[in-house]
Amino acid sequence: MSFLLNDLQPAEGSAKRPYRKGRGPGSGNGKTAGKGHKGQNARSGGGVRLGFEGGQLPLYRKLPKRGFHNKFATNYATVNVGSLSVFENGTIVDLAALREKGLVKKELDGLKVLGNGELNVALVVKAAKFSAVAKEKIEKAGGTVEEV
Repeated sequence: MSFLLNDLQPAEGSAKRPYRKGRGPGSGNGKTAGKGHKGQNARSGGGVRLGFEGGQLPLYRKLPKRGFHNKFATNYATVNVGSLSVFENGTIVDLAALREKGLVKKELDGLKVLGNGELNVALVVKAAKFSAVAKEKIEKAGGTVEEV
């Protein structure tokens, strides 16, 4: 069986004909094209903007403003000591190694190692920050801690 470009067709039942509005009475959607008669929504560019409540004071203006987002805050990618056990003895563990293993998804502003879990492998861990417990557990397992 040969495949020729002029014989290519979509699989049976997969392709639907495009829906054409306002193309005569035979289409079942002619004349007003499903927009009803007159009014704002029947016009071109018609309709109201998102959140508009007909001139009534909209909900987003009635409610008080809340919260604050510090755009200068540092946001660290975190990993727990317990999950570092997937590495072999003497491995240098940094952001790149953690991303490769799928333990960290995004780099963000650096890496912070937290102290949840147990570590039984001696590793060289390079990160921007360490919790006191994490530092203690890594050194107790015979590894070293390097702040980058």
